[in-house]
Parts: sequence; C-alpha cells; structure tokens
Amino acid sequence: MTTIKKRDNKEIYREGDKLIKVFDDSFKKADVLNEALNNARVEETGLKIPKLLDVKKVDNGWAITREYIEGKSLSELMAENPDKEDEYLEKFVDLQLEIHSKKCPLLNKIKDKMHAKISASSYDATLRYDLHNRLEGMKKHTKVLHGDFCPSNVIVTDNGDYYVIDWAHATQGNASADAARTYLVFCLQNNTELAEKYLNLFCAKADIPKQLVQQWMPIVACSQSVKNIPEEKELLDSWVNVFDFQ
Repeated sequence: MTTIKKRDNKEIYREGDKLIKVFDDSFKKADVLNEALNNARVEETGLKIPKLLDVKKVDNGWAITREYIEGKSLSELMAENPDKEDEYLEKFVDLQLEIHSKKCPLLNKIKDKMHAKISASSYDATLRYDLHNRLEGMKKHTKVLHGDFCPSNVIVTDNGDYYVIDWAHATQGNASADAARTYLVFCLQNNTELAEKYLNLFCAKADIPKQLVQQWMPIVACSQSVKNIPEEKELLDSWVNVFDFQ
C-alpha cells in the first residue's frame, strides 16, 4: 500500500486500482457513512466519478474504498501549463454545469446544511438571524451540487477523461450556492484573478446573473467559518458582514 496523503484525522492510501481513505475515531460514524452514501447516490446519475467499492470498520475508525483514478488533478495541469488556463477553466465550468444538470432526490438539501452551519457559527445572534432569513429567501432548486468543486477535485486521465472526486459535501439545491463555494475556494487560495475569471465564465455559460451567485457568498463564507481556520477569518468576516454586493 502506498500513502498518498496524511492529515490529522485521516490517511489516504493506494492499493493497486483501489484508493482507501481511513478515518480515525474523531470522525463521526454518520459522517463517514454519509460520504459513502453520497458517492453511491451520485454514481447513479451517470456522472464520471470513482465507484464506491467498500465501507468497513477498522481498528481506529472507518475506511472507505473507491476506485483509484490514474491521472493528474486539473490544478496540477493548470500549474504546469499556464498558457492553457482558459482552456482548462472552460472544461472545469462545463463539468460543473454537467453536475448541475443531474437530479438525485435522496441527497441532503443545501438549505438544511447551510441553516445548520449558520447556527453552529460564532457570529452574533443578529447576524445569524439575517443569514438565516437570506438563506430562506433563496429559490428552492433540486440540482446536484458538489459542495467543494475545485480543480484539485478533478482528475484528468492520460486518455483525456475527466473524473470528479470527493463527494463528501454533495447536496441538492441551487446551483448558485455551488458556484459561490467554488469562487470562495479560489479566493481562499489567494487566486482572486482566477476567481473572477471563473465567476464570469460560469455565469455566462449558465445564463445566471452574477448577483444571484453573490447573494450566496455571505452564506457560504459563514459555512466555511465553522472550520475555525485562523488565516481565513479576515476574508470570511468581510464576506459575511457584507449583504449587498454591488
């Protein structure tokens, strides 16, 4: 078995054509099983994703086994080929729109998830109230949302196939929420120029006014704040406290 990545509470290994993600006992059983269930449900939409192979109890927690997809992440390819950034970004947005074209009625709802995140945040009661109200006013949609759609979660194989990985945060709901989350990820990586380019392209291809995505930005920023990452606080606070993007 080859170690691919180690974090404080999980480790990822490759064993032949399998990828094994091992969670320690700090991970709730329900969260691990929900990640596996999300993967299984999204598979049924026909999207190109690694197939779930096994979920089992291990000594210090749980393990999820999926297909291993041989290739490079889109983030690696963009770094290696800066002259192809626009081409890769175009494909990236097309993939996201393909995801949004799917339905998966048994996935959790984005509104339920975001209401829970707002309630769990450390912002004061008045601000949380405003965020809950803003969220409740958003249109209800039933599109499949990835929840963490970024170039590092897209694998490109040698023969040019694109696979989307890491469905732990998948929900169903409004596509603008998913786009706001992607925009936030770029900004947190200090890639604001690419963030703006992405948002303009996404809105043009989806035929969605930019204002609809911007309305979700305080909500997704509040959701991210629950992770309590100190270096993100200033940016997230600035987003959460601005309700009228111009």
